[in-house]
Amino acid sequence: MIRTQVYLTENQHQALRVAARREGVSMTELLRRLVDRQLLGKVRASDYTKDATMSLVGLGASGHPDISERHDDALDEALRGDAVR
Repeated sequence: MIRTQVYLTENQHQALRVAARREGVSMTELLRRLVDRQLLGKVRASDYTKDATMSLVGLGASGHPDISERHDDALDEALRGDAVR
């Protein structure tokens, strides 16, 4: 690892300190994670909260109870109708 000095505003420092405490890690560790996520595109499974993950449930709900059985018919209907632009 390479030691780096970073200057933060008071608000940035406070936000970092609060977030690090909430996640149970040091400010330095949180900064490393932020760099990984934002600059290196690395995402950890722990980055996804239960609420964010559960918000995907039912995302494609159509209101049709048999859609899983007739998905080809529904796709055909959508492609023939005004749904495609």
